[in-house]
Amino acid sequence: MVTVLEHEFFLSEILDRRVFVKKSRIGRLSDLAIVETGKLPEVTHVVVARPYGYPALTIPWDKVLLISNHEVVLDVGEETLAQFERRPQENLILLHDHILDKKILDMDDHEVEVVYDVKLVFQNGKLYAAEADFSRYRALRRLGFHKLAKLLADRNKEDRVSWLYVQPLPEQLGSFAGNIKLTVPKAGLSEIHPVDLADILEELEGGQRVALFNALDAEQASDTLEEVEPRVQRELIRAIKKERAAMLINEMSPAQAADILAILPRNEASAILKLIDQDKSSKVEHIIGQHDEQILLYASPEVIRLPATTPAAEVLDRYRELATGKHVVMYVYVTDAAGALNGVVDIREIVAAKPGQTLGDIMTEHVIALPKDATLRQAVMLFERYDFRALPVTDENDHLLGAVSSRDTRGLRPRLA
Repeated sequence: MVTVLEHEFFLSEILDRRVFVKKSRIGRLSDLAIVETGKLPEVTHVVVARPYGYPALTIPWDKVLLISNHEVVLDVGEETLAQFERRPQENLILLHDHILDKKILDMDDHEVEVVYDVKLVFQNGKLYAAEADFSRYRALRRLGFHKLAKLLADRNKEDRVSWLYVQPLPEQLGSFAGNIKLTVPKAGLSEIHPVDLADILEELEGGQRVALFNALDAEQASDTLEEVEPRVQRELIRAIKKERAAMLINEMSPAQAADILAILPRNEASAILKLIDQDKSSKVEHIIGQHDEQILLYASPEVIRLPATTPAAEVLDRYRELATGKHVVMYVYVTDAAGALNGVVDIREIVAAKPGQTLGDIMTEHVIALPKDATLRQAVMLFERYDFRALPVTDENDHLLGAVSSRDTRGLRPRLA
């Protein structure tokens, strides 16, 4: 299992590090090779330059044991080094040889800049190339002007482009000396919509998803986090550092922050809440507490309940009478003699029913219902997922206890914010 001391770093920071096999130094790290898998390319090999007279080594990534601030350690015996004495294969992209100092062109062939560095992100045992950096900050650091580079540190984020926008490079690179081309016009580099980013993140496998998310700046990451589905939200929040999670939560309104944190275990949510603004933290905790309220507090027993044998035409004739005094009138709930929920019929389906059809003929049998111990938060998530206008609430024996309207949960959000 590879150990990388820094979660993210730049290519220029690890080039020329000493490479060891066990306790013997064999050379220095001269390059990293990637293949384009999915949205972010994955590092598959490390290239080791050796003293004069010895050929370079191309070592598979799974042979790397450690990347520290000073060295790279390989899980390779000295007696087996000869089998790695080969040039990288043609289908591999060398970050130093093929990418650094190349021009970046946008899709309209307008020159953007020159790639001065590549940001790398380590996730789930894999290393990904996340961004091409064309900032003066990275250029000055490579030249050794670290103090001058610090003066430009606040501009660093503005001059990177996610690898998401890099067009696939030629399969047979050889001594590739061309330009790197993007998939977007120069003016649109920072304008990708959070909804589109959310769709991309949901398509990726875990490691690539977190690597790409970590490459986003705070504002973009915060907006995108609000758009992804709860399962992905939970994965991202739990995978990133709590300090970064708190920074993203601080970018949101209290109601939005509560929606995100409410999906986490209470101890994890509390750890993040301790790191955010105190005033916002108290508001978020209050909203989460509201989210945890039992749905029965909001459900009404005043619903239309009828047996499956009831003719649809009869329901239409008696609708005004049946709906009087009811809290939920857009659905008719079909129950048996014991009060168990057997189905549901939308009033529009009753209007469209054919002569002679009963509620049992047109009802939906697989009903999405809330258990009586469900929370308000769970109800909100179901409303957002299915876009229903009301949800029935049942007990452990499927007896219909009542229903909660979507307008009741929507009405809560402005007050909770």
